[in-house]
Amino acid sequence: MVKITDVARRAGVSPSTVSYALSGKRPISDATRRRVQAAVRELGYLPDAAGRAAAGRRSKVLALAVPMRSGIHVPVVTQFAVSVVAAARAHDHDVLLLTQGEGEEGIGRVADTGLADAVIVMDVQLEDPRLPLLRSRSLPSVLIGLPAEPDGLTCVDLDFRAAGELCVDQLARLGHRVVALVGSPPEVYVRRTAFARRLVEGFTAAAARHGLASTVHPCGTGPGAARTIAERLVRELPALTGVVVHNEPLLDPLIDAFEHLGLRIPGDLSLTAVCPAPVAASARVPVTSVAVPSAELGTRAVHLLLRKLSGAAVPGATLLPPRLTERASTAPRGV
Repeated sequence: MVKITDVARRAGVSPSTVSYALSGKRPISDATRRRVQAAVRELGYLPDAAGRAAAGRRSKVLALAVPMRSGIHVPVVTQFAVSVVAAARAHDHDVLLLTQGEGEEGIGRVADTGLADAVIVMDVQLEDPRLPLLRSRSLPSVLIGLPAEPDGLTCVDLDFRAAGELCVDQLARLGHRVVALVGSPPEVYVRRTAFARRLVEGFTAAAARHGLASTVHPCGTGPGAARTIAERLVRELPALTGVVVHNEPLLDPLIDAFEHLGLRIPGDLSLTAVCPAPVAASARVPVTSVAVPSAELGTRAVHLLLRKLSGAAVPGATLLPPRLTERASTAPRGV
């Protein structure tokens, strides 16, 4: 049987370094970790967790891969994580959280060492570099997000394209003819993050279908960003009367910024959003919104993963239909 000392000798490191590289309990350089993982594969080493998996015994741990990248809104990510943990605990499973820029390497480490039985992947990009690894490994996975090519994967998400369409449909129904999308931070679009890109597709498609003039504006967060984008919209689109917001930290700052410029909400400007329902309901002017159902998505992801572990068939893609709740921020144009 291959021992940890054999791996250490092959990788040219100490046994303790091998242990830390496999467990993640202490920081190890990327180069050293790669040498250790290569030695593990070459020698066929099975640490305790991987040994359990090879013997058909599970760790009863699910991994949650949430790379903490710029532009991510941490409170919403936390809501997803809490829902995953709660659903996992209800089925007697623990959750291993992977946050440190975890891409292929982090998921590969979990697969190689058997630290978790399966993995839930968040912040999915349209052409996500993690997908080839997920398709090639035996580690069961579920994506909270829908990539451009979901074949061979199990995905669950809100139908963000339909959510963008629903917000525009509501504004069009109220008579608004010039609309704008205040979107996620620019880096989210640069990464081609799936949910943000799909919402833009829905927004622009619905605006074209209704014959509306429309523009899309990625935006940072904070009062300064809100003031800048509000001033730009008022300057460039004097006929603007409808705004869709896909950037929940901006709701109150945007309301303040527009009102500072003399625009009443909803008297002069109707505001809709795609965000968690409590965020929309607690805004200074309660905002008409499509809810992001983080609790339902996290719970569904866990249930799909447990079904896969049991050998049951699961659907390839599950898209939850959007639901719009009317609140005080929207009114017919000119009222």
